[in-house]
Amino acid sequence: MSRRTEKLINLDKQYLWHPFTQMKQWLASEQVVIESGQGFYLIDTEGNRYIDGVSSLWCNVHGHRVKKIDDAIKSQLDKISHSTLLGLAQTKSIELAEKLIAIAPKNLKKVFYSDSGATSVEIALKIAYQYYRNKEQKRDKFIALRQSYHGDTIGSVSVGGIELFHSIFKPMLFDVFFAPTPFPYRFNGTAEQCKQFSLDKIEELLKENPENIAAVIVEPLVQGAAGIIVHPKDFLKGVRRLTKKYGVLLIADEVATGFGRTGKMFACENEQVEPDIMCLAKGITGGYLPLAATLTTQEIFDAFLGEPAEFKTFYHGHTYTGNALACAAAIASLELFEENKIIELLPAKINLIAEYLKKISLLDFIGDVRQCGLMAGVEIVKDKKTKKPFDYEKMIGAKVCAAMRPKGALMRPLSDVIVLMPPVAIDSDTLQKLLDIVYDTIKNDLPKIVK
Repeated sequence: MSRRTEKLINLDKQYLWHPFTQMKQWLASEQVVIESGQGFYLIDTEGNRYIDGVSSLWCNVHGHRVKKIDDAIKSQLDKISHSTLLGLAQTKSIELAEKLIAIAPKNLKKVFYSDSGATSVEIALKIAYQYYRNKEQKRDKFIALRQSYHGDTIGSVSVGGIELFHSIFKPMLFDVFFAPTPFPYRFNGTAEQCKQFSLDKIEELLKENPENIAAVIVEPLVQGAAGIIVHPKDFLKGVRRLTKKYGVLLIADEVATGFGRTGKMFACENEQVEPDIMCLAKGITGGYLPLAATLTTQEIFDAFLGEPAEFKTFYHGHTYTGNALACAAAIASLELFEENKIIELLPAKINLIAEYLKKISLLDFIGDVRQCGLMAGVEIVKDKKTKKPFDYEKMIGAKVCAAMRPKGALMRPLSDVIVLMPPVAIDSDTLQKLLDIVYDTIKNDLPKIVK
């Protein structure tokens, strides 16, 4: 290790507090310090190259140092980096809004910008609540799924259902109705029975609270942070049917699933579902800059129109709402989707992942493999037959991912689920290298790790 790297690691440990990280362990271990990127690789301060196996936390789409996006940001810098949308308009935010509406489900007509997935969800919840208040209805409750994750602000945590993350903050949260997650692997029955059980519970909640529910919020098709839980086919369509039947809004949190992750531009497209509100972030700028958008229908927008004294205004905003640099990056990213036929080229890569998952599923200590498009999870268990997991403190998933680093891949698990989330535009050769590393590590290193 060079003196420079050693100094950086020491400074990191002296000054930084990392997200979702037990800092006692961090301070006791050696770290990789990323300095640059090239294509689908991350490069550390020692010059080591690693395939970016989790898309820099599920946001990178086209790779790193992509000329078109780099040039778009540089060009915008020559004009202006930021100006407020409070009382002013800005060119790039307008141009991007037009492009987003053009590719979004057809019923969505309006774009409200913010700067992260959590804020896009927070905005969606507040819009849903105020929408009904503006219509002189007091609907102040939401339905969400157990094991859901919608971000880390108070509203988004309130509709989150992961006990490990959220239970400590329970006294700060508002009440939410939770329905069971349709998780076939952990359900004692078929996938169809699992789906129907969850839908029945959602309908039961809607029936019991006919005048209180403002919206049902879901991560469409895949619950990411819960461990890449892939919903049974047509579950989302079933939720949409129920929200229409009982006259409540559907919020689709596409923060993780949007921009090609599930094989379509948006996960909702897979089941021809049009939500009332859709939350976007992560891949919206290609993984370059923080930006988020909450899309709504014209009907929802119109409910906020009125005279100043009616107080129907949506009193919510962020300093960097519609940031010009981020919008410029997002526009370039969307143009690359078209120019490089990103969506059209996904099936071959999705099939390649599926082939490797079949092989991985046969290995020791693998309880389940799950996939939806380019989102995949490999669940490690102590006992394949009983599905019994390893004790949490053994950190098996983290150790497996650490074993991939010397082989040239950076991965991050969700507990004992190995998450495979490569950049959407990754080329097939690099994807195969990544899959070879994952397979080799699980086959040869995992049995030694669990001993």
